[in-house]
Amino acid sequence: MMTREESMALYKAQSRRLFAISYRIVRDDALAEEIMQDTLLKLIAAPERPATAPQQSAWLARTCIRASIDAVRKRTREQAFLAEYAQENAAEATEDDILAAAPPDPARIRAAIAQLPDTSRIILTLVLVEGLDYGEISALTGEREGTLRAQYSRARKRLAALLKQKMHEEDE
Repeated sequence: MMTREESMALYKAQSRRLFAISYRIVRDDALAEEIMQDTLLKLIAAPERPATAPQQSAWLARTCIRASIDAVRKRTREQAFLAEYAQENAAEATEDDILAAAPPDPARIRAAIAQLPDTSRIILTLVLVEGLDYGEISALTGEREGTLRAQYSRARKRLAALLKQKMHEEDE
């Protein structure tokens, strides 16, 4: 067990990062906070912890990502969210054409990502924001790398379609 002081130091050092990781995946303040706290408690209560600070940090990130993905899966099952790929062929232009047409606006991109279905949002977040490769994501989610590549491609197309739609709305 960690001492109270060690636990508080760990919380101060890791809580913001873990909350941000979880929030990007679950898009819910309260749920992200709960996942962050549960992740920290798992490490604090663990009989054997990673030895170094970088190992602890990596363990916390992996555990937080897994818990966040599990929460999204649970929410998805509970809501029986269907028709995930309904807009697969919505955009005529490629995602690169959309991004080249106007300089990327981070607020616009964040808003478009927030509108994506959970699976698309998660894969884009893990690849683009967290910088994970398909092998790492496969290890975290249990999905095959080929499936993840296809999901990422569809998510990029959806994101491009949303950005294109927003650009047309602003032009009008």
